[in-house]
Amino acid sequence: MGLTSKLEKLKLKTTSEGEQEAPRLTASPQDGDTDDIDEVDNEGQSILYGIIAQLRPGCDLTKITLPTFILEKKSMLERITNFFQIPNLLLEANQESDDLQRFILILKWYLASWHITPKAVKKPLNPVLGEIFTCYWDNLPSQNTAYYVAEQTSHHPPKSSYFYLVPELKIKVNGVVIPKSKFLGNSSAAIMEGWGHVTLGDHEDEVYIMNQPNVYCRGILFGKLKTELGDHMYVKCSKTGLEADIDFKTKGFISGTYDAIEGVIKDSRTSKDLFSISGKWNEVMEIKDLATGTKKVLFDTKDAVLKIPKVRPLEEQDAYESRKLWKATIEGLRKRDHAIATEEKYKVENEQRILAKKRIEDGVEFHPKLFRPINENEKDLEDLEYVIYKSFELLEDAETLRSQLLDAIPILPGQKSNEKFHIPAFKK
Repeated sequence: MGLTSKLEKLKLKTTSEGEQEAPRLTASPQDGDTDDIDEVDNEGQSILYGIIAQLRPGCDLTKITLPTFILEKKSMLERITNFFQIPNLLLEANQESDDLQRFILILKWYLASWHITPKAVKKPLNPVLGEIFTCYWDNLPSQNTAYYVAEQTSHHPPKSSYFYLVPELKIKVNGVVIPKSKFLGNSSAAIMEGWGHVTLGDHEDEVYIMNQPNVYCRGILFGKLKTELGDHMYVKCSKTGLEADIDFKTKGFISGTYDAIEGVIKDSRTSKDLFSISGKWNEVMEIKDLATGTKKVLFDTKDAVLKIPKVRPLEEQDAYESRKLWKATIEGLRKRDHAIATEEKYKVENEQRILAKKRIEDGVEFHPKLFRPINENEKDLEDLEYVIYKSFELLEDAETLRSQLLDAIPILPGQKSNEKFHIPAFKK
């Protein structure tokens, strides 16, 4: 009965004159951003009927054709930049001399990024194999510039490898995002495998290793659509022995609340709990000193000041750069023309099927351009699987670090692409 009720609600209503009403909106867009709109229209209805026919409990959602009205107007490679859109918190951590306070600030920076999501239930576009996204921030609070590059290094399973660098401040981040989707009945789950490594060169190459909470979409077949973060997120620093375990709590059927977190910061060398963390990841998070009982606000998301990344003009981008590759699809999503968005998305994905078939016929393997596989001697990096092919030693001066990155891939406006940028990483 629940499924029938859900499908009935999806049907377009008809006025007395027999004209179709406009698509139903359950959220108002800000500044015309359709990523903040929950919508169901005629195109979405037909696609959703199709997706329901494909669903089986436990099935892999990467093999399911998703309706375009739930797609965000950006690729996962760009979505990852959410982690770097509150740079003042990362810079504040880098300036802190006390080990414990620096760890708390790193945790604060990481927790602060999770609220940067569309208000509606949206998921980013799945990057295609070899897709690349680059961007930069030239408006950091320190007046320095940060750079970001990402590449889709695997398609089955999907793996998005990324690299972030602030040359003057000797900050670098290596990471990989590996979402594995499952259908769970009335919910879908994105099991977020993969790790990020934040390295602070000014603190003797101190490394913070962190994973991600999982993402759940509720109300697929009946009830209201709702996104939740769930399960445990860890942040660890082997140099100081400090680690955090943050439990993102999902709401129970009867009790509980949405978006709550609970966690602890402890010294792994003594197994002593030092601080507790509580609150809501998308509102206010608090921290309590367990030795003194003092509690204070760790971060209030309404105080966040976001720095949106900048990209090169489309006319300067190569065909496999995210915004150029998905331009027609994104334009369809922007106009909420889901027939066009679906058609353009199919063109991109079908080309990938043709290329994959040709690789099999030719007996060749795909090799990423910017990232290389971890070798057997790099035990401390093995959870990343791939790293950017150039070595970035943070002892080098800022100009050397910047040149190394800009010689690998065009990032800034006016940079000219040349043949060396098209050589796969394994040959470089």
